[in-house]
Amino acid sequence: MPGPLPSRTGRPSGPGDRHPALPVQRSRRHAHQTTNAVGWWQPPKGRPPASEDSARHRVAEITDVLPAVLAPARQRPVGRRAVRRRSQHGRPVSADEQRARRLRLLRRTLLGTAAAVVLGPVLAFAVGYVVFAVPSPDDAVNNQVAVVSFGDGTHLTRLVPEEGNRTKVAIEQVPPHVRHAVLAAEDRSFYSNPGFDLTGILRAAWNQVRGSVGGGSTITQQFVKKALVGDEQTLWRKYKEVILAVKISQARSKDQILADYLNTIYFGRGAYGIQSAAHAYFGKNVGDLTPSEAALLAGLIQSPSRWDPAVNPDRAAERWRFVLDGMAAQGWLDPTVGAGAEFPRTAPRKALAGGVPGDSRGHIVSAVTAELESLGITGEDLAHEGLRITTTVDPERQEQAVAAAHVALDGQPVNLRSAMVAIDPATGGVLAYYGGDNGLGLDYARVRRLAGSTFKPFVVLAALQHDPPVGLGEVYDGEELPGLRNAEGADCDECDLKQAMTVSNNVVFHTLARQVGPAAVAAAAQAAGITAPLDDPNEGIALGNKEVSVLDLASAYATIAAGGVWHQPHLVRSVVTADDRVLYEAATEGERRFPERVARNVAEAMLDVAEHDGLALPGGRPVAAKTGTVQSRFEGQNNDAWMAGFTPSVTSAVWMGTDMNSPIRTARGTPIQGSSLPGDVWQEFMADALADEPVEQFAPFRAIGEPPANREPSSKPTPTPTPAPTAAPIATTPP
Repeated sequence: MPGPLPSRTGRPSGPGDRHPALPVQRSRRHAHQTTNAVGWWQPPKGRPPASEDSARHRVAEITDVLPAVLAPARQRPVGRRAVRRRSQHGRPVSADEQRARRLRLLRRTLLGTAAAVVLGPVLAFAVGYVVFAVPSPDDAVNNQVAVVSFGDGTHLTRLVPEEGNRTKVAIEQVPPHVRHAVLAAEDRSFYSNPGFDLTGILRAAWNQVRGSVGGGSTITQQFVKKALVGDEQTLWRKYKEVILAVKISQARSKDQILADYLNTIYFGRGAYGIQSAAHAYFGKNVGDLTPSEAALLAGLIQSPSRWDPAVNPDRAAERWRFVLDGMAAQGWLDPTVGAGAEFPRTAPRKALAGGVPGDSRGHIVSAVTAELESLGITGEDLAHEGLRITTTVDPERQEQAVAAAHVALDGQPVNLRSAMVAIDPATGGVLAYYGGDNGLGLDYARVRRLAGSTFKPFVVLAALQHDPPVGLGEVYDGEELPGLRNAEGADCDECDLKQAMTVSNNVVFHTLARQVGPAAVAAAAQAAGITAPLDDPNEGIALGNKEVSVLDLASAYATIAAGGVWHQPHLVRSVVTADDRVLYEAATEGERRFPERVARNVAEAMLDVAEHDGLALPGGRPVAAKTGTVQSRFEGQNNDAWMAGFTPSVTSAVWMGTDMNSPIRTARGTPIQGSSLPGDVWQEFMADALADEPVEQFAPFRAIGEPPANREPSSKPTPTPTPAPTAAPIATTPP
């Protein structure tokens, strides 16, 4: 028989293993066990196994194993070395195994990153290689030229057309010293590099990350950039540039690429290509250029408009010397020749049309370029940045304006000149712009001339804002005074301001200007939008003894039409690059210059003028207007004549005069006044421009001060005290 069981000194093994976190407990049964004894895991003989119910109420003995849910919480060991994890098989994971796992994960991450770094650019390059087409030299030049469009997107002009300013030449026609000059200035490793400069690209990328610009481009990249019109400082543009540079390098020889570049690059003075540049600066063919002349042209490439010797001789000379030294350093020029070279003399700059049409559209283009210059978009940007410029000009209304002027001037004296500007009061956008038929000559829409009676609405504007305000019903004596005459038919014994405006009575407005102060009249006119200087005004400002332009007058009247909100008059709606970046978009919000109620009262004073002068618009359309006539020093003659007016949606102003500021007469010898030929132009344009538009009403009228009487100005009013011309007018009640 087997002997007694050995005593247990450790944890029991087998199916009865206790939870490792529990201490080993011993029972008295272990000390008295015999071979016939029952194991501790078995119930003793003579005692039936406890049922489920009885076990539920039995007190646990010390030998019972506690269920896991009742076991005391394990104390988590402190310290990294003491942390033990279990593998998927339940075996604890050692710290060394954990470190090995982390190392494997790190290696996989690094390998994945390296693969992305290597394979990503390869994949991107492959996609771009398939997608991007190789540009031609013609594409490059065409994409550089700025295009100007009407407001509806139809073509107006190309600012620097290809015709006449570019002549292609073969590389054999370009002398070696001319080629070397360009290489010394732009890319000295041209014949050895692969078409792109990796160092320059990385430098450009780093600069863009830091928020600055700069980098480096080979001649091949420069050609691609001009072809793509991509001066945007982005990695996307650089990406396209590199891919196309590689494609071009594989498809064309170095000489072909250099020839394309020399026939494409812009040199200033409207010249594209080396042959045109040679003529523009030296009046000779490229084959006749000296090394010194070639160095000057090569130095212009980086900034032709700014470094033209006629603009910045010091900078031009600095670049010229840089190119000569580079040629000598590369062994392309004898150093003694370079050291002894003299700075070449260039031909004087010529005023180029630059794509400006010779007809009336030319003034639109010139006004657009001047406006772009004020926005910081230079002539160089226009010459080779491929800008797409959309104007505010409505092509149909522009045609109507030109046609109205031509009809009125047809058969009239050849010395007559006319100008007209129409503006949208809601935005300040110029709808039509006519400065004369010679697009390369004087722009009469911007010429300043005496305003005449078209300045009277600004006197009313000042009076309505006077303290106390002077209302439209204020009555004045309108009889002529010594040295102050009225036009024929404008006299009135007594008339209020609206009646005086309708007949254009000079005496009433001269008196009113003295009452409110000439400086207040000048301030009101400038608040409305007159930009001309109105220095040292006197009472004569009420009769237009200050000069204004047609554009200024149309803008100021548009402010009244817009309820006192001034909008900057402009012809440029937007400027977009060839790669669809918006460089500029005109603002549409305005600036309130005077209250809407004041503006509506000024318009009310002008509502009967057009009908009184026989210039009413069809369909009974309400229109506020004012004529103006500037008398000549010759008795009974006039030098300038105006007509201006507005509806809620269109404002227009017309002027007629001569270059010599001489008397203006019709073909029959009749003196021209505002209500005659200028009025005909204005009426015909406004009727045509609004023919398809619904009849618009002005806002309801709420009088400020005394309301107008709405009666004939020459009739006697009900008896009221009438002030003398030099006395202060009757006080009115503030609104």
